Amino acid sequence: MARHKRPGPTDRELAILGVLWQRGPSTVREIHEALHPDSETGYTTTLKLMQIMAEKGLLSRKDAGRRHIYKPAISQEQTQKQVVGDVLERVFAGSAEKLVMRALSAKKVSTKELKRIREMLDQIEGA
Repeated sequence: MARHKRPGPTDRELAILGVLWQRGPSTVREIHEALHPDSETGYTTTLKLMQIMAEKGLLSRKDAGRRHIYKPAISQEQTQKQVVGDVLERVFAGSAEKLVMRALSAKKVSTKELKRIREMLDQIEGA
């Protein structure tokens, strides 16, 4: 029997989560202004999306008088693992080697990043 996973966050949901991971708990107004400072995107669009995210379990909400304070329900690391796992399965047929090779060839990797990657590989091999 196939396991049903909760679908990963959409691009717009990731943008909201990104603001919350950076700023910490925030109101809809604060998120909306951070994402759309000069845009014609309506406040109610941001509000509705955040309500849907709360229903999906991506955000938690606390009432503070007439304001609602939202925060991520899952960590940035958990979200990244979920998204990478989804890409790994859908795009690379489960091949971590292909994923890593494509990631490393997609853009220039700094010496510092390469060192950290080598250290991680050494830890994995030693485990």
